[in-house]
Amino acid sequence: MFDYDDYLSVFTWRYGSKEMRKLFSEVATRAIWRRIWLALAEAEAEKNLVSKEELEDIRAYADAESVNISRAHEIERQIKHDLMAEIKVFAEQAKIGGGKIHLGATSADIEDNADALKIRKALDIILTRLVNCLDSASKKIKEYRALPCMGWTHLQPAEPTTVGYRIAQYAQDLVTDVKCVEFVLNVVVKGKGLKGSVGTSSSFKELLSRASQPADLESAFLKKLGLESYLVSTQTYPRKLDFLVLSTLSSIAQSAHRFAFDVRLMQSPVFGEWSEPIGEKQVGSSAMPFKRNPVLSERICSLARFVSVLPQVAYINASSSLLERTLDDSANRRIIIPEGFLAVDEILILYDKVMRGLQIYERVIERNLRRFAPFSATERLLMQLVKAGESRQEMHELIRGYAFKAWDAVMQGAENPLASLLSSDSRIASKLNRKVVEDLLGSSGYGELVGDAPERCLEFVQREINPILERYSDRVGIRADSEF
Repeated sequence: MFDYDDYLSVFTWRYGSKEMRKLFSEVATRAIWRRIWLALAEAEAEKNLVSKEELEDIRAYADAESVNISRAHEIERQIKHDLMAEIKVFAEQAKIGGGKIHLGATSADIEDNADALKIRKALDIILTRLVNCLDSASKKIKEYRALPCMGWTHLQPAEPTTVGYRIAQYAQDLVTDVKCVEFVLNVVVKGKGLKGSVGTSSSFKELLSRASQPADLESAFLKKLGLESYLVSTQTYPRKLDFLVLSTLSSIAQSAHRFAFDVRLMQSPVFGEWSEPIGEKQVGSSAMPFKRNPVLSERICSLARFVSVLPQVAYINASSSLLERTLDDSANRRIIIPEGFLAVDEILILYDKVMRGLQIYERVIERNLRRFAPFSATERLLMQLVKAGESRQEMHELIRGYAFKAWDAVMQGAENPLASLLSSDSRIASKLNRKVVEDLLGSSGYGELVGDAPERCLEFVQREINPILERYSDRVGIRADSEF
């Protein structure tokens, strides 16, 4: 039993859901090994390689309750092989069928099929998290689809957009991630099957009679596990599988990082338009009692940074899998696969929490629009002046001069005087009256400056998000919470 006197990974207790931690626990892993050994024994029993009595004895101990970690570690310390140690413990328990456990198999016939099963389940958990993030995002998109806010490019004020349209960008990334997860689940994640030491199934061919083929045994075995396998393999399944899985996790982390980074920017009082949810008793700083730090979004970004580099390790594993196999991937795979999933699990739990509780400060949004939106609306004024008979080039220069004066005033803390400056110019006034100029620059509201963003928000939800939510309707509302 671990305690806090020893080093513990943060994923052991702090980050990730209990569901994901349990999936990658040592007991669960060894229970899956036993399930696979049972499936092998069942398939071999159908070929008269394992007797009914032996099979029932194996079945009696093929569960998590029979796993004895301390005994397995005791044996492993002597023989230096964890899977073989588990076989010995299993055989000690199943005294009748123990001699037939692992018959014809090599370690990867057990471990790689187990990894495929765990990865499938882990991706399924991640898919549920993504669905709930999209559910939360869709509500915000619809609620704020028409709320104008200042758009920013190069971190400088650009043109107005809407809050909902900005959130739709984050949701669009998640839609892509859902499709990536579905592709990996449906196409990429397969087991090794039963192919022996170098993938040729020679040991199984030796066991079977001439009337049976190893592929038949493998097919029966896989059916019992509900798993597909690669048609050809070396000693292991293709390590490209790990690379594509971790690349998908990295893609999800990137999507979350983008959202969380923007929340951090928007929560800064310089922008001040958004805030992540902050608890009533939450402490922002040990020194500064007033601090309201975006700690959830910062944690998302921190964990995403970690996940982003994991595909590089999997890339090296896949590209350095020499000939029929090397073992230099084994130690790091024990880290990168479970911790990659646990990190993304935590990231998406936090993403959903931040999105659901996102605070939108409409008065601050209005303040920023008043300060900067008139600048972006000058193109509308320019078009109307040209339509009224003025030179486009001359009006461009005239407006530019007033815009620079207004910018200086805004930077000095004054209200934006651009509308007043432009409407007072005699040349402009000869073509357009003051009210028209002020309306063009947004004095009566900024809804006219956001194009078709509100309509696109609704169309995006209907076309992209709703089909996913409908496809996975049984998952909506199934959430985990971060403990810290």
